[in-house]
Amino acid sequence: MKRYIDTHTHLYDADFADDIEDVISRAGNEGVISCIMPGIDMESHRGLMKLASEKPGFTHPATGLHPTSVNASWERELSFVYDNAADKSYVAIGEIGIDGYWSREFIEEQSVVFQKQLELAASLSLPVIIHSREATEEIFAVLDKTRHLGIQGVFHAFSGSPETYKRIRSYGNFLVGIGGVVTYKNSKLPATLAGIPIEHILLETDAPWLTPVPYRGKRNEPSHIPLIAAKIAETKGCSIDEVAEITTENAIKLFRLKI
Repeated sequence: MKRYIDTHTHLYDADFADDIEDVISRAGNEGVISCIMPGIDMESHRGLMKLASEKPGFTHPATGLHPTSVNASWERELSFVYDNAADKSYVAIGEIGIDGYWSREFIEEQSVVFQKQLELAASLSLPVIIHSREATEEIFAVLDKTRHLGIQGVFHAFSGSPETYKRIRSYGNFLVGIGGVVTYKNSKLPATLAGIPIEHILLETDAPWLTPVPYRGKRNEPSHIPLIAAKIAETKGCSIDEVAEITTENAIKLFRLKI
């Protein structure tokens, strides 16, 4: 049976409160053996850690301050991440980065927070999960400052150009997370994927968002991972078994999962 890892899912979100057991069961039936759950902020932290403790092995928590949660109280939020980061259950620092789509009010603070969390990840020898939305140059400006730290990780929800991918790789061992967007009719991502080795790809859903075709418009969940894998296989002219095997090994290696 194919084995998949959903490397980016928010199963602790309120959208799953009523049927989380069914969601996890469906994921297992589709071959999903594990999920990475990124952190967002203090408010969502308790739910994240509760689910992680209830489903050890299947769920793996990360911690981080999401860029859209960077606001007037960012210093308190960042301190919370730092104070709790030594928890051995964390497999990554994330979801961190810069978001210029929703608001640019705290864009400078987002850069500071992003850099601080990259430094934290380096100090703990943890990979990072990077959120980049309409902030490519700002992201690279921070990575320029931290290049010496030898950080590795994943660019979540990657949908950039071949040039952006090459630039990402210039900073070190960064993989790209591919989700439901690859299945969208007008997506340019399949063309970009032609030049990206499967060894540099992770599968993700970003559930409950970014639902792949044919379920677009409905709630996303980890059981949809095979749809993403199938589109990647079609795009790259290989078997879905190959996509499943290699991306799963990529995830195990990057996040040092014991599976």
